[in-house]
Amino acid sequence: MERYRDRTDAGVKLAAKLKDYAGTDAVVLGLARGGVPVAIEVARILDLPLDVMVVRKLGVPGHEELAMGAIASGGMRVLNSDVLDQLAISEDVLARTAVEAERELVRRERVYRQDHPAEKLEGRTVILVDDGLATGASMRAAVAAVREHDPAKIVVAVPVAAGETCRRVGTLADDVVCVLTPDPFQAVGAWYDDFGQTNDDDVRALLTGRWDGS
Repeated sequence: MERYRDRTDAGVKLAAKLKDYAGTDAVVLGLARGGVPVAIEVARILDLPLDVMVVRKLGVPGHEELAMGAIASGGMRVLNSDVLDQLAISEDVLARTAVEAERELVRRERVYRQDHPAEKLEGRTVILVDDGLATGASMRAAVAAVREHDPAKIVVAVPVAAGETCRRVGTLADDVVCVLTPDPFQAVGAWYDDFGQTNDDDVRALLTGRWDGS
């Protein structure tokens, strides 16, 4: 099955699946951190404005890569009940994890956005872009956050996703584009040759470059 060279390559191929939105009143929101390099290419190719959606996964203590939920800008929170039930996560553990995640979310929002105003989402098509979906917790939180702004349409767009996750997210969004849904899925990074970590400086530089027109 096809693989991506890196997030830039993934963004180019994802944009080809979204060409009907080119030059419209849509806005692209990249989920920070890893979704931003993908979203940059989508916004560039489709000639659409770009903004950032800050989402924090609520990782299981000691196994942070396993999401028991996620929070997004605006205080939205979604939970993975399967994980919570299976691991018997207590309310206290969940609350402490959420407080720490909220603090980090606010910090990242400030670092990434600087003084750049947020795009208005009301009445517009919002294309939410990430580098892939595993459990989908982060994307579900992002969709819930965007719904609060009364958009005309929410499109979830990712280069690769677990098939069941793609279907679940599709029930929450108005449209979903998952370019690859491999089976077995394994992990998002398994479908990239280069899946290096995207850090805060990378995200800030990418966003600033786009917003400054460079």
